[in-house]
Amino acid sequence: MKFKGTESYVATEDLRVAVNAAIALERPLLVKGEPGTGKTVLAHEVAKALNKPLIQWHIKSTTKAQQGLYEYDAVSRLRDSQLGEARVHDIANYIRRGKLWDAFDADAAPVLLIDEIDKADIEFPNDLLLELDRMEFFVYETAQTIKARQRPVVLITSNNEKELPDAFLRRCFFHYIRFPDRDTMQRIVDVHFPNLRRDLVKEALTVFYDLREVPGLKKKPSTSELLDWLKLLMVEDLPPEALRAKDAKTVIPPLYGALLKSEQDIHLFERLAFMSRRERGN
Repeated sequence: MKFKGTESYVATEDLRVAVNAAIALERPLLVKGEPGTGKTVLAHEVAKALNKPLIQWHIKSTTKAQQGLYEYDAVSRLRDSQLGEARVHDIANYIRRGKLWDAFDADAAPVLLIDEIDKADIEFPNDLLLELDRMEFFVYETAQTIKARQRPVVLITSNNEKELPDAFLRRCFFHYIRFPDRDTMQRIVDVHFPNLRRDLVKEALTVFYDLREVPGLKKKPSTSELLDWLKLLMVEDLPPEALRAKDAKTVIPPLYGALLKSEQDIHLFERLAFMSRRERGN
């Protein structure tokens, strides 16, 4: 079974090749790209397309690799011991399964998403090398080895906040999701808003791509922000002319709060607009 994309997710040819190559090689697929380019959504769509359950492990700055395997709740055991609970005699009652354990023990081979791995400590990826390689780990408290019943499809996302260790990268199949070109973006918009006026989409895409090319922009608007903006344009029933009259490189577009997410970028456009008006006055 191969991933070919879904009705709700436009997957480019190189992305489909990357997903299927990782599955064939039985390697984790490491996906990088700008925020908002659909890295996390990809795991949902792969699971849907391959009819597999999805297990999600969202990484935070405080997340430790051990938490993905299991945790021993010594505090609860101590409390139960003080209360005279009978369950205290079986240490297995205090083992909390992690997401990798859930994935290894699943009845059907799942899709395991390790989301934003670069948020964690630099040693986090290395601490998972053996488990992802061998698809097994050892529980010291109960002296049992947990082996994957079926090898899960592992997708790992990164926003490039920090470099990942070479030893970890060697074990992954890598793919960088390039920002969609205009034709691809048109297809993405068509999937989400099939009944949106073509002339409005055309003008909105022109404004959007002009906006991304403005030099000095702190945060370029992403695909998800474009979709939010288009939804607002529909709600407000703005005509294409409201966008056509604007120069996106010097004037803030209507409902800009969906596209610009920092006061620095808003101030940049205010300065550009002022300079543009002054040049026209001269």
